[in-house]
Amino acid sequence: MARTPARATATVTLNRPEKKNALSAQLRDEVTGALAELAADQELKSVVITGAGDVFSAGFDLGEFTRAAEDPAFGAELWASSDRFHHALLTFPLPLVAAVNGPALAGGFDLAVCCDVRIAADTARFAHPEFTFGDVVYSPLHELVGGAVARDLCLTGRPVDAAEALRLHLVTDVVPREELAAKVADVTDRIATAPRAMLLRTKAKAIARAGIRLGPTLDL
Repeated sequence: MARTPARATATVTLNRPEKKNALSAQLRDEVTGALAELAADQELKSVVITGAGDVFSAGFDLGEFTRAAEDPAFGAELWASSDRFHHALLTFPLPLVAAVNGPALAGGFDLAVCCDVRIAADTARFAHPEFTFGDVVYSPLHELVGGAVARDLCLTGRPVDAAEALRLHLVTDVVPREELAAKVADVTDRIATAPRAMLLRTKAKAIARAGIRLGPTLDL
């Protein structure tokens, strides 16, 4: 996790490039803990989430599901960590900016959708390949792009490239990958022109308006 004090922002980086930044239970808990710490920072006005390497996130670590099938205690913790993770994202009190530096798949797609603003590199793509074997997190995507698009993407699992993501309003902007950091900095600089108190108030309204029930991840 890196902090840029001059911009009143912080960056949380998913750092498992050898696993395509798969969201293991440990990594999810690290992100959850980082967000709790950052929410309490009175100097902060935004948080950026991105991935190390050339992938944003390939989703949940599928190897852990095999372990969970053999170890009920770990299975319970697996889903508890997922619930904590999604709740932390959906209720974070300040603007969350996803710097989508590459493919955002399955749970990685969900992570991007749970942020407030998404800036994508031209190498980004989005898909729900898990629709054939597991639950898809539906509600946050529906809130973002509406029912027609959300149902299409969740019921077919079809991939969406960066250009189509922009047309669908899934992302705010698409830039060449080498320009992503500069574009995200422009966004966080713009956010930082507002008083923190006003950002907190507006974000609280957005959370209330979304009306997402913060139950188990599998019910979202």
